Amino acid sequence: MLAALGFRSHSGWATLVIATGSAATGSVLERRRIDTIEKGVPRQPYHAAEPLPFAKAEALVGRALASAARVTRASLATALADARARGLEIRSAGLLVGSGRPLPSLDGILKSHALIHAAEGEMYGDAIRDACAAAGLGVVGIRDKEVRARGAAMLKGEAALQERLARLGRELGAPWREDEKHAALAAWNALLSKR
Repeated sequence: MLAALGFRSHSGWATLVIATGSAATGSVLERRRIDTIEKGVPRQPYHAAEPLPFAKAEALVGRALASAARVTRASLATALADARARGLEIRSAGLLVGSGRPLPSLDGILKSHALIHAAEGEMYGDAIRDACAAAGLGVVGIRDKEVRARGAAMLKGEAALQERLARLGRELGAPWREDEKHAALAAWNALLSKR
């Protein structure tokens, strides 16, 4: 059965959803939290690097980026192996992303608290995107602020979207927070883009 992954990332972890079909008639087969950085490595490395001398800041951020890449690939490999064991064929993933505005160099990032937040969001999204690409999955990036509007368009209106998400929540039970809802919508966007 063809399925897609949907991701909503946070600092050091992400919600992963596996969905099939379409937003109107599809199923959510799994929801899980995956790690995206090792224990002992700051989950917010740009915040941790801000007060450090630049050489130490650069080393800390580099270590965090390497950890995020390594842990995210391992987490994704486990999820894909579990999905394949269930007979699912996963070819694509939907990834919720931020604004996507270009970031300056590390020195420029560390001079702006707003850019520090943006860099940490990009860091985890990039780790997920790179892990998916390494696994041979096509990745559809969807701005987090636009995912509900896309869902409403797929279902022909906001009221239909709200009803569909509420019905899924009743069927699936907890957890069915905004993370899972948005990740499911991202997965259905990925499936739609592959048709």
